[in-house]
Amino acid sequence: MTRTIIHPSTAILSATLTRVAIGIALAIPAFFVAPRVSAAEIAARSEQAMPFSIPAQPLEDALNDFIAVTDWQVGFPAELAKGARSPGVAGSYPPDKALKKLLAGTGLVYRHTGARAVTLERAPEPIRLAAAEYQEVQLSPIMVKGEATTEDKGQSYAVTRSSTATKTDMPIMETPMSVQVVSRTVMDDQQVITVEDAIKNVSGVQRDWGYGSLNDSFIIRGFPTRQSSVYRNGFRMTGYAAETANVESIDVLKGPAAMLYGRVDPGGIVNIVTKKPLSEPYYSLQQQFGSYDLYRTTADATGPITGNDALLYRFNLSYTNADSFRDFVFTDRIFVAPSLTWRLSEDTEFNLNFEYKNTDFTLDHGIPAVGKRPAKVPISRNLGERGTETHTDDYLVDFNWSHRFNENWRIRNGFVAHLQDYFLETIVHPFLRPDNRSMGRFANFTDYERHQYGSYIDLTGHFQTFGIRHNVLVGADWYEYHQESVGSFRPVTDIDIYNPVYGTVDLNQHRVFRDHAPTDFFTATTEWFGLYFQDQITLWDKLHILGGGRHDWAHSKSGFSDVSMAAIDQTVIETERFQPRVGILYQPWPWLSVYGNYVESLGADNPGRSASGEPLKPETAEQFEAGVKTELLDGRLTGSLAYFHIEKLNMQTADISTPDPNDQVTVGKARSQGIEFDLKGQLTDSLSLIATYAYIDGRILKDNGGNEGNRLPNVPEHSGSFWAKYDFFGTALDGFSVGTGVYVAGQREGDNENTFQLPGYVRWDAMAAYRFRVGPTRMTAQVNVNNILDKTYYKSTDIIDGNPRGRITVAEPLTVLGSIRLEY
Repeated sequence: MTRTIIHPSTAILSATLTRVAIGIALAIPAFFVAPRVSAAEIAARSEQAMPFSIPAQPLEDALNDFIAVTDWQVGFPAELAKGARSPGVAGSYPPDKALKKLLAGTGLVYRHTGARAVTLERAPEPIRLAAAEYQEVQLSPIMVKGEATTEDKGQSYAVTRSSTATKTDMPIMETPMSVQVVSRTVMDDQQVITVEDAIKNVSGVQRDWGYGSLNDSFIIRGFPTRQSSVYRNGFRMTGYAAETANVESIDVLKGPAAMLYGRVDPGGIVNIVTKKPLSEPYYSLQQQFGSYDLYRTTADATGPITGNDALLYRFNLSYTNADSFRDFVFTDRIFVAPSLTWRLSEDTEFNLNFEYKNTDFTLDHGIPAVGKRPAKVPISRNLGERGTETHTDDYLVDFNWSHRFNENWRIRNGFVAHLQDYFLETIVHPFLRPDNRSMGRFANFTDYERHQYGSYIDLTGHFQTFGIRHNVLVGADWYEYHQESVGSFRPVTDIDIYNPVYGTVDLNQHRVFRDHAPTDFFTATTEWFGLYFQDQITLWDKLHILGGGRHDWAHSKSGFSDVSMAAIDQTVIETERFQPRVGILYQPWPWLSVYGNYVESLGADNPGRSASGEPLKPETAEQFEAGVKTELLDGRLTGSLAYFHIEKLNMQTADISTPDPNDQVTVGKARSQGIEFDLKGQLTDSLSLIATYAYIDGRILKDNGGNEGNRLPNVPEHSGSFWAKYDFFGTALDGFSVGTGVYVAGQREGDNENTFQLPGYVRWDAMAAYRFRVGPTRMTAQVNVNNILDKTYYKSTDIIDGNPRGRITVAEPLTVLGSIRLEY
């Protein structure tokens, strides 16, 4: 019988999987590292009442939540908790009493092995007295599933806690914001390779163009998020395409998120939560292979380095080599991600993470629109040239540390550096000639250097005033992004979209232009410093009030020249703004929450200039939202229904009061409103499901270009999904799993002028897997089939770069993906 010890800090990582981890501390003052307290002081702490809000859920998850709150150590034979469920605990209790409530009905008890350490055991058999004197204690049955459970993964489809919305570890049922989490279990079942593959399980989120797969970009609640939509452990990743081999979960925070995360577009953010070192050894090796010569190898190893849990490691590796259904398109990528955790004491922890990604690939600019629809050409047709190649090198260093002063107060500090070098070779085709068959093209051969740095410091605390519980956050952050590019952007021969002739462009000549006769010089810098505060107030264990705000001081400048970097005349924009956020949530019963919020947001700078030569005001936004959340079946099934209304202000549009067509004003205004529904979790021990629906009415309200009343581009009015998986536990087919899903989106407008449309689509996917043991090794053989009916559909158009009619992203046809995974 193997004894498993869950260390407090490990439990925090494995239970919440969403703590913001950002970087190398610039300095660690000695006074932050407090001396260890005595045993007597620790024992005294265990008698103090603490606030608990742990929902009914599997016992192991409930214990992890308990450890995250108390910092206790809990040990138990692994088979004891397997399949057992805890009724949860809510209210203010000493840790001992809270633990008793968590174990109620499980047939387990605990005994102390230290001041803040316990071990779990089965409750002793009842003593049988004379018939008139005794009452037998009936123990609740302990469910034991087959080997097909996610065992060491510790997650189901339903995730009940997230820190993305508040930067504090809070139950989603107590958070008055809309946040959805895609767990690692879902990603494994669907064999997710890209972030786009994962977010299809969230309502109201669509794929944006992303410069032909160069970076991850999404449309959330009707608004494109440009390059600011993707965050990694709370750090903004501008111009980044994430590798999912190192991802534990993906959080989608709906609505303006600027109060915690700085300048961001109002639809929301996608926060990637990475894997952390574990105290239990775990090793995994997976080989995937699929259509269009896709081969992907991933490895994951973690555990303690020393004989105890003081020093932990994790190492993730992936290698991908793939062609595409699109002509001339390929991907060759290697990714490594080592990480270390050092627990200096029970209260102090340091984390160091590194990522390196080397990618060679072809940028894919899609196909043009002809009339009101995408051109009727084969979906494989590439209108660029064979032999172009883009190369990127990404380096990321992330160091953070935390120290707990006592049971109630904690400080966190971190720093992240992300450096990216890439050279771009691509033939772009932004427009179609009047004959509706000749595609105008340009050769873009450019060298880029990008860097982004960020740092934060947070102080969180719990206290009570007159019986009112407070969970406070006070923090500051700094972010800088800088980009320089030097290259050549020159016209090349047109191509006939219906009868293309390739090889008419001398690629080597354009490489010489880039290296020796560049014509395009660009530089841009964005920097801000923010102070923020937040208080989460709880009254009567049912009413939760969130209030907070952020003040930003932002500085940005950018410029372009066709002569040299020195000749660039940069436009400088200085911005200062306060952004409030308030929310209220009422939880009349543990399974139901009703909430509302109001949020303001500072968004992107407008790059144009006014008629007077002054910089334009940056974009801003505000949101009203109301909704309900629920946890059913003891927390195994979670759902939410939300109504939102977002207005985006200060949008750049032409100044029609002057004769100069380049003069701009910020009178543009857009609105997105609608309803979102999300349901996910387990209906039974065998049946898991995800269901989503979104109705979004996105409109341009004010614009000098004649677009008032038009629908926002790339936003379907109706969209939704349904995915279900069945595990054949306890049957003759024990070890087998099957799943299937449907993804639906209605017709979308292709541009602001609404001159063409992307047709709606229905996509059908399916999977089957068999899990079995070979000695100590768990093996999983799996196959996924996507777009079973081989439907032709289109993802998005290039709104951000202003070429929607020339660049439409084509979606994948029928594809098959198989895999073999070994775990031990």
